[in-house]
Amino acid sequence: MAVHPIRTFPDPVLRTPAAEVTEFDDALDKLVEDMLETMYAAPGVGLAAPQIGVPKRVFVADIGEGPFELVNPEIVEVRGAWEYEEGCLSVPGRFWPITRSAYVRARGVDRRGRPVTYEGDELMGRVLQHEIDHLEGILLLERLPKRVRTRVLRELREEEAPRHPAGGRR
Repeated sequence: MAVHPIRTFPDPVLRTPAAEVTEFDDALDKLVEDMLETMYAAPGVGLAAPQIGVPKRVFVADIGEGPFELVNPEIVEVRGAWEYEEGCLSVPGRFWPITRSAYVRARGVDRRGRPVTYEGDELMGRVLQHEIDHLEGILLLERLPKRVRTRVLRELREEEAPRHPAGGRR
């Protein structure tokens, strides 16, 4: 197992929809184990494969009830709305009030290709939505109200500029 660096804004892999997983093999098993180790080391409650530079539809999570993975997930039911402070390992150190569905049911398969369904409200529902957003190429920033998003993007770009002066990345 290995801890991978977490990709952060504005890395383009975070804005690219991930590809369906078609092979359920030792490589996928290793990816899931590496993702869990990376998530715990961060620390975080969820991690999507694109966040470590792997453009596949896989995420792992642990909200305190034990780890799980979801491969090729889709949201099949949502209800209500719930606003809560939300952060993202790919936009480190930042938290914003984000409104998402209060209850979510998602289905997909596990790393062996067996059908699974996860559902929950509040934190579980939020994690399912957040990680599936990553697989769609949607960052938390896109869930902010437009005026707030414009200000935050400007701030993030200003912070990024000193690290990458004109002439390219170091």
